[in-house]
Order: sequence, then structure tokens, then C-alpha cells
Amino acid sequence: MFILETLKRTFEQVTGRGRPSGAQVRNRVIRRRPKTFLFRDDGKIPNNPALPFVIYRKAVRLGTAADPAAVFEQLFAINRWGSSWRNGIYDYVHYHSRIHEVLGIARGRARVQFGGPTGEEIDVAAGDVAILPAGTGHQCLMASDDFLVVGAYPAAGSYDECRGSADEHRRATESIPHTPLPQKDPVYGAKGPLLKLWCHD
Repeated sequence: MFILETLKRTFEQVTGRGRPSGAQVRNRVIRRRPKTFLFRDDGKIPNNPALPFVIYRKAVRLGTAADPAAVFEQLFAINRWGSSWRNGIYDYVHYHSRIHEVLGIARGRARVQFGGPTGEEIDVAAGDVAILPAGTGHQCLMASDDFLVVGAYPAAGSYDECRGSADEHRRATESIPHTPLPQKDPVYGAKGPLLKLWCHD
């Protein structure tokens, strides 16, 4: 699936075919109340001591989209979340200690453990968006065969992948509080709920 989706994305980027406009993407967005979780440090997975994990349920209408992944890519890009990718979610627990991440569910459904082994098992489905502050553990527990995610990152921060070692944990607890905040909510832009939830002035 990863190879096929990468080829599809490359074709769309080169030709422009299948890529929705900014206006088309905005028309697919539905205003939703955020559901939030604040996960604790379990000694291996640090999570984030200050910023909550955020999920928007059915925030994007995808039913008639020729390529649902392209909808999320464009939506995230116009809100300054870039370096996007298409894939699933790894089946092992991991986190990013120096950058925040957004996951848009483009197709299918899955059960994902957020917050590490002591966190929450959350069912996600097409149209949902999850926003993970730096340090948030995540792991796919089960997924439909057609499960597809678009991930992206704010402009500031640097990508890393940590899997729970003591050395990683020590470094992560130092770097997480200094991870730059995004300038826009990846779904709702400059006036989105994320900016208040993540303590923007």
C-alpha cells in the first residue's frame, strides 16, 4: 500500500490531477468540538506534561473525494503542517520527542493505543484527525485492510523516532518542553481550538 500511495501522490504532485484546491478542501471541513487527553509519563513513554492529545471526530467529509489522502495533504499544507506522508501507523509503540504530529484518517478504521501502554485505546475512522503533542506514544493495535493515514508536522521542530529506551526517555524529558508550538491548527487554521488548548496567547 505504501508504494502504491507514494506513486499516486507523486503523480498528483507532478500533474496536478486529483489535487483539490484550497477552497474545495475548506468546504469539506466540519467544525467539531475537540476531545482531549493528558497522558502521564510511565517511565518509558514520556508523553507531554503540558499539552493535551487532541482528536476531532469526523472533522473532514471524504465521501465523494477522488483521493481522500490528497484532501488531508492539502488541508494540512494550507495550515502550515508539512512534510506529509501516506501510510498506516506502526504496530509498535513509538513517539517523537522534538516535533508535534497530526494524523488524518483518510480511509478505513483502526484501534490505536495513544499515550503508551498506560494510555487509551481509541478507535479511529475515516474523517477523524488526531493531533499528538511531542512525546505522545502511539501504536496501531488492529486495522482494516484499507486503513490509510496522512501524517504531517509543523514547520518548526525536528523529526525523531523514539521507542522507549531509558536513554531516549532522559533526552526526551529535556527536549519536549522546548518543542516549538505550531502557528495554526492543522484542521481549523489560525482560529482553531488547538491554539487555545496548547496555550497560545
